[in-house]
Amino acid sequence: MTIPEELKKAIVQMPQKEKDKLLLRLIGKDDNLVQRLEFELIEMGDTVQSRRDDIKRRILKSAQMTHNTPGWMMMDMRNLSGDISQHLKITKDKYGEIELTIYLLLTFFEQQSSLLLTHNSKSDSCAEYIAKRTDSVLKKLAKFNPDYYVDFERDMQQLLKYVHSHCPKNYARQLDIPKNWP
Repeated sequence: MTIPEELKKAIVQMPQKEKDKLLLRLIGKDDNLVQRLEFELIEMGDTVQSRRDDIKRRILKSAQMTHNTPGWMMMDMRNLSGDISQHLKITKDKYGEIELTIYLLLTFFEQQSSLLLTHNSKSDSCAEYIAKRTDSVLKKLAKFNPDYYVDFERDMQQLLKYVHSHCPKNYARQLDIPKNWP
């Protein structure tokens, strides 16, 4: 919604104390904005690594749990992907988004390999999800500075090996995911 010019001028003319109260009330209604301001103004942006480490701990804990089906596992992966997206919204940490997404996929492959070995009706949705997330990471990496490729090369090669040897392999072919990177 656009603010009419007349209203903008009226707001600018308000006493500072009233503007501050109004601003604080409005900010309080947007949780993402509160978290972002807390990260930028209080933490001074210094907590990016500790935030990444926290998400990695949650990924590992979830991946080590017993998942009865690939569907349950995919639900956990989606929730953790949401945490990664939230991390990006708050910190604007694009490097961390790529690192955490690769870590998410690799950790679930390493911890839950038996659920991802064969493609069947139970693993189909999960296989498609993994292939699409892998494709998404590759596209984001393509936009990234090539100097950072060395940071991701070993993990990305391992992820591609898993994707092409486990249940997502059919979707990987459809999405034209390479077998090697870069």
